[in-house]
Amino acid sequence: MNTDTHAAHAGDHHHGDSHAQAHAHGSFSTYMLGFVLSVVLTAIPFWLVMSGALPSKQITALVIMTFAVVQIVVHMIYFLHMNTTSENGWSMMALIFTIVMVVIALSGSLWVMNHLNSNMMPIHQMTGMK
Repeated sequence: MNTDTHAAHAGDHHHGDSHAQAHAHGSFSTYMLGFVLSVVLTAIPFWLVMSGALPSKQITALVIMTFAVVQIVVHMIYFLHMNTTSENGWSMMALIFTIVMVVIALSGSLWVMNHLNSNMMPIHQMTGMK
């Protein structure tokens, strides 16, 4: 391969990267879609809590946690521009890692809050002593 062919090939490769980079950063419409999804994913859980639309607190908490996970994924896709093709798939690995960490954090928080009452109850209330 001579230097002219190599330079032409390098120029084509760079042009392809810049086009992919420009597409990966999103457009105004994708930012607006992400913003609208974020507002909706915030408003629905707020409405669920304020209206008491669901019959039990456990179901409400589960639905809110689901909305939280979906909103984190929306932020990662629309604002951090993570997809399966950029950076040789490492963005997808970051997305999977984030989802796993969020599930661990949310389930741990729910477990702690669920057991907080029984674990923090004063001894005289647990045994019936006065």
